[in-house]
This record gives sequence, C-alpha cells and structure tokens, in this order.
Amino acid sequence: MTANRGNGARRSGSRGQDGSRGGASRTGRGPVRDEARNAAFDVLRAVDERDAYANLLMPRLLRERRLGGRDAALATELAYGTLRGLGTYDAIIEVCTDRAPDPDVRDALRLGAHQLLKMRVPPHAAVGTTVDLVRLRVGTGASKFANAVLRKVAARPLDDWIAIVAPGDPVGRLAVTYSHPRWIVSAFRDALGGDEAETADLLDADNVRPLVTLVARPGRSSVAELAGEGAEPGRFSPYAAYLPEGDPGQVRAVAEYRAAVQDEASQLVALALARAPVEGRDEFWLDMCAGPGGKAGLLDSIAAYGDPGEGFPGGKHLLAADVQYHRARLVWQTTREAVVITADGTEPAWRPGAFDRVMLDAPCTGLGALRRRPEARWRRDPAAVAGLGGLQRGLLATALEAARPGGVVAYVTCSPHLAETGVVVADVTRGRADVEQLDAREFLPEVPGLGEGPYAQFWPHRHGTDAMFLALLRKR
Repeated sequence: MTANRGNGARRSGSRGQDGSRGGASRTGRGPVRDEARNAAFDVLRAVDERDAYANLLMPRLLRERRLGGRDAALATELAYGTLRGLGTYDAIIEVCTDRAPDPDVRDALRLGAHQLLKMRVPPHAAVGTTVDLVRLRVGTGASKFANAVLRKVAARPLDDWIAIVAPGDPVGRLAVTYSHPRWIVSAFRDALGGDEAETADLLDADNVRPLVTLVARPGRSSVAELAGEGAEPGRFSPYAAYLPEGDPGQVRAVAEYRAAVQDEASQLVALALARAPVEGRDEFWLDMCAGPGGKAGLLDSIAAYGDPGEGFPGGKHLLAADVQYHRARLVWQTTREAVVITADGTEPAWRPGAFDRVMLDAPCTGLGALRRRPEARWRRDPAAVAGLGGLQRGLLATALEAARPGGVVAYVTCSPHLAETGVVVADVTRGRADVEQLDAREFLPEVPGLGEGPYAQFWPHRHGTDAMFLALLRKR
C-alpha cells in the first residue's frame, strides 16, 4: 500500500471546520484528494482485504503521510468510528441501494455514513468529500452511485434509521443499534445475567474511544512523574495515569520503558496476584503467556523492586515465557530484571511446583477489548471460542502444576464470555481437592461492581476498563 494510490493528483486548499478541503469539485476544477479521508479509507481496505490491525496500521500511515494535528485526529476518528459502526451502517446502506456495492465502494459508503450519522460534519461536506474519494480511488461511475446512496442516507438521522432497520427481537435490535454481531450480544447478555438494559450500556461503552491509560512501574517510575508530563492519576490502580491528549511515546518514562501504555484492569489483575497471600516462601514468580509484556512488565517491577505503599518487599524473581519468539522478545524489551524465555506453556520448560505465584493470561477471543480493536468484533465467530477452549484448559492445568502447595495462580482472560472464564475454571478444578478458589474481589477492595464472586469481572461500562476476567486459585 502506498501513499498515492488512486488516479487523482493532490490539490491544495484550505481546510474548513468539518475537516474537508475547499470544494474544488463543486466549482468545476475536479475532485480534491483529502489525505485524512484517504488514510482512513486505506485502513478500512487493509482491514477488509488482508485482516490488518487498525491500531497498528493507522499510526504508521499517519507517520508516512506526515499527517498531524486535526488531520490525524480526523483520520483516526473516521477509521475507528467507521469500524465500530459497520453493522449499523451496512444495514442502512442495504436499505438505500438496490444492489450490493463492490468492496471498495462499500468501504467508502461506510465512511460517508459515519460522517453523516455520527460526526458533526455538514451533510454537503460528508457527501461531497466521499464522492470525491470514490471518483479518485474507484471511478466516475462508482462516484455517481455513491452520491445517490449517500443522499438517501442523509435524509434521516441515525435514530430514525435504526427504527427502520433494526430487527424486532431483543438481540437483533441491540446488534444493529450498537453495531455488534448477534452472537457477541448474546454472549454479553449471558455474562450480565440476562439484563438487557445493562447489555445495552456495555455495547454502547464498546463504541466509545477509550482513554489512553499509562502504568508507572514501581521502582522505575511513578504516577507523580507521569502527572508532571500532563497525565492524570487513575481511578483505581495505584500505578495508573490517564493521558488526556498527545502521543504516549513522547512521555519520557514510556520512551525509556519505565512506564507503558496498559489498561487499568490489566494492571489490577497483576496487582491482585501480587496481593494474594501465599503460604510459606515467596521468591519465584512465573508469567506463562507473557507476550507482549504488559502484565510481565508490572510484575517484574513489583517482584524486583517492591512497593512500600503496597507492602511489597521486592527481591523476588520473575520468569516470563511465551511460545512465540517475537512476543518473547517484546517481553524482554519491556522488562528489566525478569528472565525471559521462549517456551510452550502446555509443554513446560520448568519443573512442577517450582513457583510461588503464577500468572496465566490465557489466549482468548479478546472480546473484552473491542473498544481498542474495533475490527475484532467482525473477525471473530463462535467457532473461535470453541477452538480456544482446549488450549485454555490445558494451560490452566499446567499453571496449577507449576505452582507449589501454598502458591497462588491467577487465571486471566480479556474476555467476559462465560465459556472462556468461569466455565474453564470450573472444568479444570472440578474434583481437584488440591485447589482452593480465593475470592478475587477481596484483593481489589478499591474496585466496586466486580460481580458476585469468587471471580472478578471488569466491565467498560462500569469501570471504564477492558472487560478483564480474573480467577485466583491456591494450591493446597
């Protein structure tokens, strides 16, 4: 993918409040190439054509095309917002056309629909810039088709469209209204005990751009240091700080790997494992599936340097492992004292009963992080849950074997799906007299609304975090 795809030459023009350049195409001089909208379009096409990750591709495109300030903000909102709203926009577009658009035209129509229905872009600018985009990137005939469709979309506000296109059943209505696949809506509703109103709140929270949350790794950085560079103390974690604006990579502690970007729930599940009491010695810790290194980075600092405020003495040793070399290398880059190895957790490179604390951040569907990875909701299907189940159970069994009697295991998933959370724990621990379930909520007293226990479940709509699940198990 190159910066100059398409057959239109870039033209200059002043940018108005709607983020669009001057209306050259409406004054007879031909269509204008809008770089912000082209970048968003390229992200959508890459996601569609080769399963690219928007959160990885967008920053690279912004750097390559030297887009900053309002242009960068516009491109980011267009791409991420459109990916979040695909289900809703596709249902509306289907009503407004008598034939299925080609994939590239469909992505442009989605961008236009997002501007018309969710952004404060004037309708004439949303339609005009999208038509220009299609003319330059696809062709004149396709641009006429896009113009006709978008004028129909512009005829009604979003709420009126939803009333027209949403199915009558509760799951279907929520799926179209909040742009999630039906099976995810059903899974979330089950995890929330069937509460339809709270399910709607969760789905709505999934469509809100999350705060950039930093972690100050104890012994290496502090929240006060991050606050000195414009961050604000977090709500729950003693190590969290929110960055209201700017590039986190420009924060000195982040650039030096003394701090990092890490969701607050991810910090708290690591903190809970460190807080849980063990019987006997407390010297050797294991992170079994450590890549890319977020939880390992925090555990490494707590283990090595301690934290007087939390009563952690330090002087512990962390072994961090990941089955993939490139992920293990990321762990190595972000830790300081840990020993990092490439190893398969289902075929352990360590002897049984060697560790006092074990973190298992198990591979999962990632349904708890849909705010951050908006395209993930359209990539996963129910078969993914079933396909991961055997691996999750095998890894948890291995984690329990790695812990010594009196030691503690944390089973963590970034998913609230019952089949990836409580069901896995129940299946693995059933009939095992050597495993005791701890009430994870007791070790996170600063966080309300974690559920009925003994597990702790974080939620975007309750806590402003990813939907992280935590179970704490002690070996007898």
